[in-house]
Amino acid sequence: MQIRDLPYTDPGDPDVRSGPRFLFWLGRSQLKGQLKSLSWGLLHHCAIAGLPLAVGLSVQAVIDGSGRDLVTAGVLLVVLGVLISVGDTMLHRTAVTNWITAAARVQQLLARRTAELGSALTRRVAAGEVVAVSTGDVEKIGWFVEALSRFLAAATALVLICVGLVLYLPSLGVLVAIATPVLALAVLPLLPRATRRADLQREKAGRATELASDTVAGLRVLRGIGGEELFLGRYRRASQEVREAAVRSARMWSLISAIQVFLPGVLLISLVWYGATLARDGRIDVGQLVTVYSAATLMLFPLRNVEEIAMAYSFSRPSAQRAVRVLSLRRSTRPPSADAEVPRGDLYDPVTGLMAPQGVFTAVVCGDPDEAGRLAERLGGHAEQDEASAPVPSVLLGGVALDELPLGTARTAVLVQDKDPVLLSG
Repeated sequence: MQIRDLPYTDPGDPDVRSGPRFLFWLGRSQLKGQLKSLSWGLLHHCAIAGLPLAVGLSVQAVIDGSGRDLVTAGVLLVVLGVLISVGDTMLHRTAVTNWITAAARVQQLLARRTAELGSALTRRVAAGEVVAVSTGDVEKIGWFVEALSRFLAAATALVLICVGLVLYLPSLGVLVAIATPVLALAVLPLLPRATRRADLQREKAGRATELASDTVAGLRVLRGIGGEELFLGRYRRASQEVREAAVRSARMWSLISAIQVFLPGVLLISLVWYGATLARDGRIDVGQLVTVYSAATLMLFPLRNVEEIAMAYSFSRPSAQRAVRVLSLRRSTRPPSADAEVPRGDLYDPVTGLMAPQGVFTAVVCGDPDEAGRLAERLGGHAEQDEASAPVPSVLLGGVALDELPLGTARTAVLVQDKDPVLLSG
């Protein structure tokens, strides 16, 4: 899937049983793009991993005074440089493509569900939450989808580097191979607390967004009753809660970042100390020490992807859960899926006796605004009905019951436009 092919003809039927299942469905839905990103990521990381070998060969060639070996090392460096440039460029290209296509898929799914539910959507979910899902949550979900393939490429590169170092120089390679899993997994005990803080921050931010959206939507009423300052104070308190939660979350992620800088530093110091001892005793060459040290240093780059995928999942999981909450909503009455012709004729509501003749401009005035809204919803067909009350007869268009037509056909025949902006209020 390329960006130029968007929007999707059919975004698919998502798995809305839980947030993690929805994320897994998204990744599986664009498996081809994930494999492309994984392949370019492997090329990029493996080319970077080959740099220490070339540097070690060049150092050893200078020590041995071998011009031939030095030329060979120089050619190898040029080839690796080209591979790194190509791999990095294409990895970025495919990763951004995965991010945009995943975000576009989620946006289309939300738009489709919004169109299907119509006015019933805001009776089940706050308008602010729908806005929060379709803006900030979509971005975080796309971040996890595009970071997943880069993480898998980095993890594979780490395994290959460790195996290569063990085969190349067992005395130092074993030390690196043992330390690498420790470096990658050292932050795991902190992740649950960091995730809880990120969830709390996301929850408070969503609540503030809902409050702001709902306040703007009812601004005219608030001005009429003088309640602007009251709601402004509520939003101030909500925004300060978001700030405090964000600071607490950032502190935890800063601690995780500090650990991922401190522990690799300890590994490099230990590696230099032990390797220098072996080189002084003549058990390894200086070029071999440079090679292993350079490889261990460059391992810090793929290790950063471990922290990134942890952050991406921590932020995207609650976002996916919020998206699932909207995508799992269904109409109380399921319209037939078979195609049907769009009817024409007079529009008749058996509940109120309203008759809107075809070809005649008809205006309806209601003393009760709520009744006007219910009437407009019925006239569009497939109106949500209260399960506790008796069924309401369907509106007829040219003698055909709109509730018995497919939803798309009924929407084609009758357009209902709400008077209040909901999703774009303010």
